[in-house]
Parts: sequence; structure tokens; C-alpha cells
Amino acid sequence: MPMDAGTRGLVRVALGLFDLPEAVLEERMRSARAVGTPPLWLEELLLSSVLFVGYPRAFLAAGALRRIEPDPAEGGEPSQYEGWREWLARGEATCRVIYGPHYDRLRENIKALHPALDTWMIVDGYGKTMSRPGLDLARRELCSVAMLIPQDAPRQLLSHLKGALNAGAAPGAVEGVVELAAAERLPEARVAVARQLWRELRDTLAHD
Repeated sequence: MPMDAGTRGLVRVALGLFDLPEAVLEERMRSARAVGTPPLWLEELLLSSVLFVGYPRAFLAAGALRRIEPDPAEGGEPSQYEGWREWLARGEATCRVIYGPHYDRLRENIKALHPALDTWMIVDGYGKTMSRPGLDLARRELCSVAMLIPQDAPRQLLSHLKGALNAGAAPGAVEGVVELAAAERLPEARVAVARQLWRELRDTLAHD
């Protein structure tokens, strides 16, 4: 999956969700809509953002989007907790795609931190949220990378750089997210970490 104009607009919004002012986020959303980013993609990004930047920032961003698109986009699915067994099954499937051969070790590591965190990660994170049908997994993972770059979370960033590739994003699209972070003038130290992680991952893949 390449970085088309609509995806680029979506990623620009994702890059700002961690700490940009609400007015700037709104401007980026308007710009994204102008270049063809569907409203449903923006809706799904904001729902996913709860996992990466927390409810306070997700609520702020949703307020900005409601000024542009007053009604929530149709699509996706309702959040009905009666469906938790389905969320568990599809969460396991989605997490396996993203983590590939490292899936079992991930589950063991998270369970060691706390069993509840493991359950929440699979059911609420990958099942209820990341597996929603309104946005494909490759674009979700590109946005995950974008939301993680501004944060001091290199281990998680590396996991989702790999995850974007595992989900079908083209290497050029993944690199495009990192370079877009630089173009948007994110903190140099954070961009430098992202570039280093991507360079090491790309070199490893080239030698496999």
C-alpha cells in the first residue's frame, strides 16, 4: 500500500494527535478532507488514538472533527460489549498479523507485567479497536507509527514500524511517515530516533 494523498493527509493528523493545539489539529483535518481523506478514516483514527495518546487527547481531537463533520461518519461497528468473545478472537488474529513470529513472546511479556494488561491489549486494543472495519490495518499501523514518533516509546515504535510492514504497508509508505514527521518539524530528537529505528529495520530486512 503506497502513501497516496488521502493517506498522507490522515498521517499528518496522526502526527499531531499527541500534543498539537486543537486549532492546529482542526486545520490539519480540514486539509486532509481537502486532499481526499474520507471522513470515516478520520473517525477511525480518532478511535484508535485512545490506545496511543489517551482519552483526553482523543476527546479534544474529536471535538475538532465535529466542527468539520458535525455527524459521525457511518461505518465501522457499534461498541457492544456483548461481542467481547468476537473481539478476543479477532484481536488475537490482528495481533498475530502485526507481531508475526514475535506474537507469542509479546503475550508472555505483557502477561508478566500484569495479566489484565494482556487481556485489555487483545480484547479492547486489537479486538475492539484496531480490528474495526472502517479503516484497513495497513493505514491504521501507519497512523500508529505517526502517533508514537512524538513520544518517548522506542520499543513500541519499533514494534509498529514492523507491524505496518506486516500489515501490508509498502516500505516507502513507512519511510514516508518518518520523513513527514521531519517535515512537520517534530522534535529533532524524536525524529532522529524514528529514523535510526527505521534504518536499522530496513537494513535488517535487506539482509534477510
